[in-house]
This record gives sequence, C-alpha cells and structure tokens, in this order.
Amino acid sequence: MKGLGAWLLAGAAGLAGLANGLADTDTITWGGDNSRAGYQTNHNMDPSVVGSNQFGQIFKVMLPGNYGGAAEQIFSQPLVYTPNNGTTQYVYWATTQNNIYKMNAKTGEIVAQRNLHIPFLTADLDGCVDINPNIGITATGVIDPDTETLYLTAKTYLDQTVLNKAQGRPAGRYYVHAIDVNDLSERPNFPLNLENIAATNNNDRIFTGGIHHQRPGLLHVGDYIYAGFASHCVQYEFSGWIIGWHKTTGKIVESWATEGANVPVTTKGGGVWMSGGGLASDNAGSIFFATGNGYASQLATIPVKGFSPPTSQEESAVHMTLQPDGSLKIVDFFMPWEKQALDGADKDLGTSPLELLPPEFACGDIKRVGVVTGKSGKTYWLNMDNLGGYRNGPDNRDAVIQVYQNDNSVYAGAGVYPLEGGYIYINVIQYPSNIFKYSCVNGVLSFPKVATTAETNAYILGVSHGTTTSLNGQPGTGLLWVTDVQGLGLRIYNAVPKDGTMTLINSFNIPGVNKFTRAVFGDGLVYIGSNQGYVYAYGSPVNSPLNCTSPTDFGTADLKSNSTAKQVTCKANIDVSVTGVDLSEHSDFVLAAPPAVPFNVAKGSTFQLSATFSPSKVGLLSADIVVNTTNSVAGYSINSHARLVGTGQSIAPLLDVAPNTVTFDSVVTGEDPQGVKQQFLINNLGNSKLTIQQVQYSANNASAPGTTWSGTGDLVVGQFTVRNIPSTLDGHSTASVDVIFDSSTSGTYSAFLKFVSDGGTKSISIAASAGPAAKAVLEFQTQDGSSWVKYVEGQPFDFGNVTENQARALKFRITNGAPAGGVQLSLTVSKPPFGVDGLIKAANQVDLAEGTSLAPGESGSAVLTCSAPKTQWNVAPVNGSAGWTLNTNDPNMGKQQIRFICNAVSEQAPPLLDNGLGQYRYKGCYIENNPGRQLQTQLYSNTNNTNAMCIAACAKGGYLYCGTQYHSECWAGNFIPKQQTDEFDCNFDCSGDLNQICGGNGNAGGGSYISLFVDTNGKDTGPPTPPGVNPGVSGYTSIGCYTEATNGRALPNGVGIDKKTVKNCVDACKANVQNGNPAPYKYAGLEYGGECWCGNAFSAGSVPAPASDCNMLCNDNATEYCGAGSRLNVYQLGAISTSSTTTTTTTLVPTSSTSGSITSTTTPVTTTTSTSTPTPTGPARKAVVNSVWKAQGCWTEVTNGPRALSDSTYADDKMTLESCATFCRNYNYFGVEYGRECYCGNVLSSGSQQAAQQDCSFICPGDGSEYCGAGNRLELYLRSVNTPTSDVKVPVDTSSTTTTTVTTGSSSTAPTTSSTALSTTSATSATSTATSATSSTASTSATSSSAASTTTPSTTTTTTSTTSSSTTTSAKPTSTKPVISEGNANFTYYGCFSEPNSGRLLTNQVYNNKTDMSIAKCLQKCESANVKTPYNFAGVEYGQECWCGTSLRLDGGQGATKPGQNVSGSDCSFLCPGNKTEYCGAGVRLSTYVLKAWLKAQPQPAPSAQPIKLKY
Repeated sequence: MKGLGAWLLAGAAGLAGLANGLADTDTITWGGDNSRAGYQTNHNMDPSVVGSNQFGQIFKVMLPGNYGGAAEQIFSQPLVYTPNNGTTQYVYWATTQNNIYKMNAKTGEIVAQRNLHIPFLTADLDGCVDINPNIGITATGVIDPDTETLYLTAKTYLDQTVLNKAQGRPAGRYYVHAIDVNDLSERPNFPLNLENIAATNNNDRIFTGGIHHQRPGLLHVGDYIYAGFASHCVQYEFSGWIIGWHKTTGKIVESWATEGANVPVTTKGGGVWMSGGGLASDNAGSIFFATGNGYASQLATIPVKGFSPPTSQEESAVHMTLQPDGSLKIVDFFMPWEKQALDGADKDLGTSPLELLPPEFACGDIKRVGVVTGKSGKTYWLNMDNLGGYRNGPDNRDAVIQVYQNDNSVYAGAGVYPLEGGYIYINVIQYPSNIFKYSCVNGVLSFPKVATTAETNAYILGVSHGTTTSLNGQPGTGLLWVTDVQGLGLRIYNAVPKDGTMTLINSFNIPGVNKFTRAVFGDGLVYIGSNQGYVYAYGSPVNSPLNCTSPTDFGTADLKSNSTAKQVTCKANIDVSVTGVDLSEHSDFVLAAPPAVPFNVAKGSTFQLSATFSPSKVGLLSADIVVNTTNSVAGYSINSHARLVGTGQSIAPLLDVAPNTVTFDSVVTGEDPQGVKQQFLINNLGNSKLTIQQVQYSANNASAPGTTWSGTGDLVVGQFTVRNIPSTLDGHSTASVDVIFDSSTSGTYSAFLKFVSDGGTKSISIAASAGPAAKAVLEFQTQDGSSWVKYVEGQPFDFGNVTENQARALKFRITNGAPAGGVQLSLTVSKPPFGVDGLIKAANQVDLAEGTSLAPGESGSAVLTCSAPKTQWNVAPVNGSAGWTLNTNDPNMGKQQIRFICNAVSEQAPPLLDNGLGQYRYKGCYIENNPGRQLQTQLYSNTNNTNAMCIAACAKGGYLYCGTQYHSECWAGNFIPKQQTDEFDCNFDCSGDLNQICGGNGNAGGGSYISLFVDTNGKDTGPPTPPGVNPGVSGYTSIGCYTEATNGRALPNGVGIDKKTVKNCVDACKANVQNGNPAPYKYAGLEYGGECWCGNAFSAGSVPAPASDCNMLCNDNATEYCGAGSRLNVYQLGAISTSSTTTTTTTLVPTSSTSGSITSTTTPVTTTTSTSTPTPTGPARKAVVNSVWKAQGCWTEVTNGPRALSDSTYADDKMTLESCATFCRNYNYFGVEYGRECYCGNVLSSGSQQAAQQDCSFICPGDGSEYCGAGNRLELYLRSVNTPTSDVKVPVDTSSTTTTTVTTGSSSTAPTTSSTALSTTSATSATSTATSATSSTASTSATSSSAASTTTPSTTTTTTSTTSSSTTTSAKPTSTKPVISEGNANFTYYGCFSEPNSGRLLTNQVYNNKTDMSIAKCLQKCESANVKTPYNFAGVEYGQECWCGTSLRLDGGQGATKPGQNVSGSDCSFLCPGNKTEYCGAGVRLSTYVLKAWLKAQPQPAPSAQPIKLKY
C-alpha cells in the first residue's frame, strides 16, 4: 500500500493520460481508455475459444446488499485491476445502494466490501423511476494506478440516521470518494461534499445534489478527475455540470455549468448524461462530451461558428481544453440545425457519448474523427478539430462529415473496430443494429451503411454501447459484444460482416441485464452486472491440452490458386489421445493428408499438421484447425485450436458494391427541401484498374433495368439522384456514391441500378417513402371499459369512483393517426407512473416504453390500475392522481404531462347525511383497556357483527361514539377513548364480514384495540390530548426524569393516592406539614404510572435521566407522564404549605419469582396516606385469588416448545382471575394471558422467565378491577402452601437450580417475611433473600389496610409438601362464547401456531369438510389413521381442514425463512362448522393438539440445558 507521502506526491504526473504500470488485461476506465471508443486488444479474447462450447459462465455471484428489501442494482460498469502488491486481479463493483465490492476476478469471491452511505430514494423524484428504488453510485468510476485509488461519486442524504425513508430533495447530497483499491478505505482529503458549489461560468447557479444525477463515467486526465451531471427525467431547475477536482488534495478545480452566463437559474437543460458513457479525452489537453435538450435556446436561425460558442450548451457536442490549474475552457461546439425541434420532442443529442475514433479513421485533412448518436436516431460523424458550430453547412444545415438517420432512437455509444477496413456499429432500439464501413476516397471521408444484424434489439430502450475486441490487435480476430435488456442478454459477433449480415458466434441468456451497459473485460473473462443483485463472469474455464502454432499466415494468394503447404506444430501440454482433426471452415483452407486417428501424444511430444490456402474471395480470410482429444487431467479441455490466416487477391479487376440495398425510412414530406442523402460504395477489389462500362437503371423493374445511363452529369431515377459514379477505379480503391432522395412528394418509391464492368456485374436496389408527419392520438378507456375518451391537453383522464379494497384497470392507448404512407410515430420520452406511491400505477415499464415505434394506423396500449386501499367503512373519499410524461416525434404535440385521477371511496353505513356519507364517521383505531374499558356500554356480541350493524345500534341508542372489537363485539359511549394508535393495530376481521375490520390485537400482537366511529351530528370531544410532562402544579415545578437509587428508593417516603395524577401526588407530598412535620416535602416523584414518593433529598445513586425514559402515562390522566420502571418524574417545591396530621399504614404484599423452586415473599410496605382509606379507581394486582392462590408475578410465554402451562386451557371473553382459578382447581398453577385465555399446569416450563410486572397490562374483560396478563405474558398464580397437602402437589421444576426472588413495593428499610415451598421430589432445596423493591405492586395494594405501621424482624419459614393427586372435581365455567377446546382423552391443546412461509407444520391432511368439522372429529381422525407411526400432533386450519403429523415442523420441512410460531390463541378465530362453541384455526393458523403420551415421554433438560425445542 502506498504511504501518504506517495499519495500526495502522485499529483506530479501532468497530462499523462493512462498511467504506467497498468496490468496487460486490466480495465480501469469506462470503455477501456479515454477515447471511449471501446476497442480493446488486451484481454486474450480468441474468437476460436469465444465461439466454442468451452466459453461459458464462470461464476454467478449474488451481492449481499439489501436496502429496503431491494436487491443490489449495478448501473455503473465494473472495473478490473491488479494491485501492485501482487498478481491477483480483482473486479470492483459499485451499486445503487452505495456499496462497493472487491471481488477475485477468477473465482468471484468477495474479499472486501464497504458501504459509503445510505442511498437516495426514487420516492423523492415525483414519479421519475428510471432508476428504482435506490439511487447511489450510478456512474462508472476510474482507477488511478499511480496511487491505486478508485474514484466514485455517490448520491445520498444529509442525515445518515434516517433509514428507508425519503428525506426530500433538499436533503439530497452528492459526495466524491477516493478509495484505496487494497482495503477500500478512504484516502486523505476525501470524501468531498459537492453541495452549494457555485458555477465558475454563472455564479448565480448553485449545485444541489437532490435534483442532479451523475451518470457519465468519470474521466482521469493527469492530476485531475472530472464528472458530468444531468437531471432526473428533465425535472426541476437543473443544469448540466462538469465538476473537476485534484486527485490527491481534493480541491475543486472546475464547476462549469452548461447553462452559463446570462442564463437565468430558473432555465433548465443541457444535462450531461450520455446513457452512462464516459467523458472523453485525447490525453493531450482536450475533453469532449455531448449534452441533452434544454430551454435557453439562445440560437435561432443565424449560423454561429463553432469557435464562438454560446453560453448555453444544449443539444451540443462540446470541446473543452484543460488549463494547467485543472480548470476548463470551451473552445468549440456543434449543435444540430434542428435544435429547437429536438428540444420540443426531447430528442437529446447527448443520449450517447461522444467518442473519439482511433487514428485509422483519419482521412485527408481530417485527422481526428468523432461519432455521436442522438435520441432522434441521427448518427453524426464529426471533425473533432472543427466540430461544425451551428447551421454552417449547405443550406444552413450541419457542417459535419456525415449524418445518418437510423430506424429509431439510439441511446448507445458506437462500437468501433479499426482493423480490416474499419467499421462502426450503431445499436438501434427495436431494430437490428446498423454497421457502417470506413471510406476515404480522394481525401473525402464517408461511412456508408454496409450491413445489419439478423437479430433485433430489445423493444424497450437499453441495448448496450458497442464494444469490440481483437486478439492482441491481430486482423481476423475482431469481435463485437452487445448486451441487451430483453432476449439474449449477451450476443457476440464476428466484427467483420459477411454478405450484408453480422455473424453471431455465441450468445447467453442473462436475466436482469441493466440498460446501457458495456461489456467489461479482464484476463480472458467478460463481466456483466444486473438489476437483480447478481454479477456474472463468462470465459473459458479450462486450459488447452495442446499448444499449436497460431496463427499460421499464408500471406497473399490469387483467387482459386493453391498456396504452398505450411506446417502447424502442436506440442502436448499433457498426455492426450488425438481423436479427430478438422477445419472450422472449408471454403478457403485445406488440410493436406490429415493424420489417421486416434493416436496418442505424450506430454512434451509434438506432431505436425499440413495445410494449404486456396482463397475463394478477396481480402483477409481465416479458419481454425480444431484438434479433438481425450485426456484424464482435470482443468483441461477436449479440443485445441490453431488459427490459419491468408489474404486472397485478384490480379484482374474485381467489382463490388456495398451495400446492395439503400433505404430511406421515416422521411417527412417536404421537411428537407434539398433532399435526404445516403451513400453506397463502389469498390475495386482487384489489383488492376477497373472500368465501368455501363450503368443500367429502372424505376420499377428489379429483374431487368432497361435504360442505360449516358455517363454524363447526375443519374436521375424517379425521385432519386445518384451522384459521383466513377468511370474507372484503380486497384484496391473505393468510390463513395451519393443517393439523394427528393422527399417533396408523398409516396413510396424505388430504383434499381446495374453496374457492368470489366471486373464483373453488380446490382443495387434503392427504396424510399415519404409521407405526412406522425400524429399522436392519445386515448383512455371509459370507466366501464366500453369506449375511449380522447386526450385534451390539460384535462386529466378519470377512473371515477373505486370502492375500497377494489381495483379498476383501464387502458391508455396511443395511435399513430398519420394516414397510410405517413411517418412512424416514435415515443421519444415515456415515463409511466410505475413503481411510485399512490392509488394509480402502470402495470410495467415495457408497454408504451420509450423508443416505441408505431406505423400509421397502428396502436399501442398500456394498462393502468387504480387500487383503492382497504379502509374502514364511513371514511371520506381519497383522491389520487398520477402523471405520465410523454413526448413523440409528432411536430404538433410537444411534451405532455398526462394526468390520471381516481376517487377511492369506502362503503357508507346508514344513517346517511345529505351528501351520501355516513353520519357516523370513522375516527380511527384506539387503545382499549387503557386501563379499564374506554367505551363502557356493550350493545351486543354477535357472530354476524359488522360495522354497519354496530353503527345502527349506536344510532338507535343515541351514543356519540361506537366501536367494534374482538370480531363480534359492539361497544358504545359518550366519551372518546384516551389514545389513538396506528391503523395496523386494528387487524381483526368482523365475524359477519371478513372484508371489514372490527378492532384487533395490534401489529405486534398482544394488544386490545377498538375500531371507533363518531356521530358527526354530535359534539366530538376531539382527538386525545398528546401526553406530555406536567410543567408543575400546586407550587411544585418539574425538574426532570430521575433514576431510582442504587440501594433503596430515590425518595424514601411512599404516599398512597386515590387518583394516579401528578397533582394528587404533589398535593400529598405537600400535605406532609399537616402531620406535624416542619415543612412539606421538598420533592415529589411519580413512578410506574402512579406510585407517589416524597422526600427532602435524593438517595445515593439517583441521578437525572433522559426525559424519554419517563414514558409511562399516569394511570388516571393519560395526558401526562408518571415516570416508568425505575424512573421518576420529579417535582420540586417552590412554596411552603400549612401542616396537617398523617396516618401511617402498612400492607403485606405477596410476591414471588421462580426458576425451579417457588419462593413466596411477603413484604410489609410502609406508606403515608390520609386518615380515610382511599378507594381504588383502577385495576389492581390481586395478591390472593379464591383464598388459596397466591400471585407469582408476570411471566413470559414459551416461544419455542410447550407452553409455560400446558396441561389444560380454555378461553372466555368474560375472563376473570376467579373463573380461571376455578377451572384450574386440580393443578398447581394457573395463569391468564391475552386477557381472555386461561392456562393450567403442574409444572412451569423452563423456557418461561419472570418479566417486569407492568408487562402484564391487559385488564380482565370480566372484571375491570384486575389484570389478566398480556400478549405472551401470564399473570401467574400458585396454589397456596396453606392448602391441605393431600389436595395439592407443588413440584419443583428441576430444569434449573437457580432461584430468582423479587420483592415489591418496600422502602429500603422494610422488614420481610418469606415462605418457601419445596417439593419432596426435589433433589435440592432453594432459599431466597429479599432485595429492594423494583415493581409497582405497592401502589396497587397499599390501600388494603389502614392498620398502624409496625416493624418486625425478618423471618423465614419453610414448608415441605407431600406429593399426592387431587380427586376433587368441579364444573367448568360456562361461557356463552366459543372457547378453545381442551382436546380429548388422548390429545391436549398445544396452542395456535402460524404456518411457515414455506412447507407446512403438519404433513398429512386426513379430512376436509366445511359442514361437520370439529376438534373432536379431527382428533378422532388422527388417532384412527392407519399409519405405521402414530401421529403425535393434530390440528385444524381454515375451520375445515384436519391435519396430522408425527412432528410439528416449524420450518415447514423446507428451511422456511419465516418459520411457524406459537401465536396468540385469538388468532385461531374460525368457528368449527360442526361445533360452533369452539375454534378451528384460521387462515394459515392451526389450532394444534399434542398427544399427551408423547408429550410426557419427552426428556426433561439437564439443569444447565437450554429450554426444550421441538424436533422438526
């Protein structure tokens, strides 16, 4: 790794271009070098290997990044580099999630990775989803080998702590990073924040990262790095930018805006994006790029020389020079003559990069040639030393080398191959690629079209930039590489076309290839990224068994002659058996006396093959000798190749015409008064001079042109004028012939020419059509889908009303309304509302995609859908809208922002208002039992319950508020519940209509929530007041949140208050003076929602805490906070009150904690109260139930294994502690969970742990004065040790030898009395020690006695019980509601389980009946099943499906990523059709039963073991 000194000194390189030390096969910049032409010779790409079955996928690697649930996307191209400290080559990937990966180039192993920032989100771009959903690194970086630094730009947000949330465009930022290629660490002086940089050529224009997009590949020239910027979908007040910085100091040296001096900052345009192509340079001080459309339009019709550029560079090819300080100066430009029309149709010139062609393409005075193609489909060949300015050509047109109109829009940079005559490849959307050949005749440069591909490029935009390779620069080894977004993801062609067509030699299907990619090469491998998280490498995975002489060059030979034989020597790299020898192509080469096969060749031995050359055509020719072998050595192929090359020549003249067809498409009648021009080539391929003896022509007869040209002037054939036909051609020379089509009259025209010469006869056909301009007709289906509505600018298309939880899909149609013979309609911009938030969305980005072409009369359509979200009844309608940005080549249309609107409406329940809306409006989802019932009156509980039924009942009773809850219950009241919550918390369906919502148990489960409606004709009590810290009352002022003391209480004096509010507590502490004390307490503190503590000083260890720690609402005032667990809201006295008397009371509070043995502790709690006994106003923790059950605290449910109490259970919507205790009379424990579920057991499962008491927060639905657990929390009770020992057994669960004891509510000096119950079957006894109080039990039980305070020493009493079973029976509590069945004699209830997301909990469905299914029937079916191994588990799902299995497979047996879980019993809510008094599961919820014998046979874990987990 280079040191800091070397890093800083690296800036002395000057204008050196690509640095020295680059490994032979590395790719460190976009396109391979700064010319951006994409021709690369250094990657060992041998056509004989690439075209064989040896060449295939080497690796496919999923990048691990996942932000917001989205896979990685690679829009920037990878770079390939071999660091100086070794010989291993690496590939560097950068993604839209701002992750970078360093990967072994041969194996695909990720050796390092780093996240730079969170990504910017597409959600902030108003429907621009070109890159979706994340925008991070989208431009190809560059590696400086001198400093071994990778430079990248990354889009993100200012705040890195806000995840997966759109922060708004003003928060968007762009950073420049300099990354050490070895360990991916940041270089000194980086990253750079580009925000608020002013333009050097327009100080009023400021760069803002949120609205700009960095897409072009970075450029490294000397000491400096440059980046180009554009916009997102031509939105907002953007400008194109070129920003440069020093590569080591990070100093910004240039910030040039395309909208420069005298252009208002509100004028947008001139983006530099080039479909991701790189800024180009000649490495001699010049930089080149192309820009997009804009709105300054400084130039009108007056020509402007290129060397006097305007300050606004829109639709331009730009030439800038690099100054010594890194700044840039514009020196030349080119702008198409129809610039304003291109702007209007969004036909960017700069959709493709401006590429600098290799020197082989120079001609005459033109030394440097460039090529660029725009969205209009026009390809421009430019003189890079005189770009052409604006309207400086003939007839005020373009002063360029050549213009060619392709069939459709082009976004891809040209492919360039300088060998074998020179070729240019243009990839056109929806059409075959066009191939042009270099021609230089008498100093005149041209590029006639000579071929196309047989394959058509993708229907949607995205076909790649062209890339070419050759094997170390050898002619005959050229390959063209094309990637595409549809069909074959990678296509590989021979670079030289044959007979007007490109030859496809290999192809691969690669899913998810991103648009505008470019194949990237390493050592014999090609790398391609995707938008699905995968990256790919293709190459030859094996070595050749033979090393044969290659290439063998036969030199030049005359046509049809036979050359002297040449020998090809092959040396064996391993022991092989040669099984066959043949040629890949037989037309030009012959194997002389091939050896008999098979024969063996030992390692190191050689053999020879003899071949001759007999050319059938002129030019460079090649074929491969293919030697097939067998071998037993791993890593070697079964064949080897040896290339044969030779050049065919003709001594005599030889005529050739290319191409053999010239066509003129999409020509608008009269648009070009001077006609439209194309070219073809007349070639003399022979050595001798060629004479054209005759030219015959016809305007309509291809088989027999009957008219002979006179040979003088121009040849006019119908609408065509043919110029520059030569009479003679020297050997190996070419003439470029112009064809001008007169498009002044609409129609379809043709011409046929036949050239007769002393070197043969050749023919060419010419075809053209001219017609009216395209006409875009936009329509949208009517709401019933029966007819169409035409678009009127400014008026939206309307979906109408769509009912909640419903969707309406309608078609948007575009038709080319031009008459027959008219020009094709091209969608130059098409941005559908796909992947955006809102009601309206397009189905995809394929239909009516950008680049779509429609013939006259042809239509294309796309589906848009308005999806009304699921909502409650009686909510107000919601209006939705979406936009589709569209532009076409219709000259009269211009860019359109087409709007679609939709009205999402909910069902309305009567009584109705005059406007048709319900009188009772939905208010929201509210917390019930908070604490106690919020709506006090239950109107009914009905299995046919719906919101409409409940609203009708409320209206009849005249209630202001009404709500639905627990599927079937309707409640009413005249006071609004305290606290509104998230809508997701109301998640229960109504028992009378599965599509309606009737309360819920919360998004996380375990809550109690009601769906609330309010009468709009009444006086709404308004939304609940948001809770806050009471600032002070009664002379006390809030001083913040404090922790409890290290030992004992922060404030030592507890006070009982009847109402748990701040004022009541403050007043109680203030009243201390009334008890004979000299002054009121200085401090008052509230804890656990209502415990009141007083004191004059804080005990040791009590310190201020964050205000957010005190987050429990006061039990009797939900608008203010009353501390939390071990946290107090503290108030300090500011005035002295009068004295009064006091009364001291002591209360005994039983508590316990167990993990193994059971310890019951009774703690006297000393409190100060008023002389009268307070009356409880809320629920309390019952210390004793039914005289024999003692409270054990709040305990967790077991989440993996048997329940905490698993012997018996039932559920009741009127559950009380007393009814559960009665039901569990024969067991040692009972516990209540979820407010309504009762569980019994003799042993507490080892996976259950004691929780904070306040976790058990559900009010018992049958008795609002007591608590009944919570979600996955049990209010636990143990049978008292005072019960006769013959009636009960109290076992110790020996799965743990530890004992946890929790005491409650005492002051630090409170004495304790404890009783410990031990089982006679336990191997060990456990004792406990009382600790200081940490729970809220004192506040709920301190009012049970008014006796005077006493102090007793601590004593411990141990009682040992005998083991016996009880035979006492009692009737089960009768419930009018359905319950959870206990099972039968052999099966017991095990719980409600959710199904995994893959596979099933139980394997075999044995019965399915929607009329008579019951739990008893299913258990009987599983018991009686004729199977080899009895079923241990049974369950019912969906109310009618009976499933059995030997094990409960939480992973579904298929490794589910979301396994099944023991969920709330209330989730299994479907009634059994054969017994409607019990539940039979629900959707993907299984009411599960376990075989008792199997359960009892399960081994108990060792004392130190983990809790039991079911085997599955």
